[in-house]
Amino acid sequence: MVSLDAFFASHAALTVAHIVPALLFVLLVPLFFSRRFGAARWLERLLFPLGSIVGITAYAMSADPVGGWLERSAVLFFNSLYLFSLARSYWHLRSGRSVLGRHWMTRAISILLGIATTRPVMGVFFATIPLTHLQPKQFFGIAFWIGFSINTVVVELWLRRRESPFHSERLAPYPNA
Repeated sequence: MVSLDAFFASHAALTVAHIVPALLFVLLVPLFFSRRFGAARWLERLLFPLGSIVGITAYAMSADPVGGWLERSAVLFFNSLYLFSLARSYWHLRSGRSVLGRHWMTRAISILLGIATTRPVMGVFFATIPLTHLQPKQFFGIAFWIGFSINTVVVELWLRRRESPFHSERLAPYPNA
C-alpha cells in the first residue's frame, strides 16, 4: 500500500488537474438536466471545456498506470468513448437537436461516473487480498474494465429502452418542450 500511495503522490499535479475539473463537471451536471438551467448557454460553455479537460488529463494519467496495460486499455477505450459522446452531445445541441444532445451527454456522464463504480469493485479486490493474494497492479485493470463496463451498458440499455416506440412520449425535447 505504501508503494501505491507513493505512486499517486508522484503524480499529484496531474491528479489535481484531472480531479478538480471532474468535480466541477459532476457538480454542474444536475443543472444541465434541470428545467430551469438546462438550455442555458453559460452552462454549456462550462460543461464542454471542463469535460474536455477531464478527458485529456485521463489520457495523460494512463501513461503510467498502476494496473499496467490492462488498466491503460480500459482508460483508452472508455475515455475515447467518453470524448466521442461529449463531442456528439455538443454537435447535436449546437444543431438544435436537444433530445439527441441530452442522450449523448447522458452517455458521456455515465462513462465519466464509471470511475465511481470502479471504486467498490476495487474495494472487493482489496478485501479479498488475503484469499486471492492479488496485488493492486494485478487487479486495477480488471476493476477498471468492470466498473466502466457496468455504467456504460446500464445507461445504454436505459437509453435504448426510452427510444423504443412504446416510450416515444418520453422523447419530447426537454427543457425546450
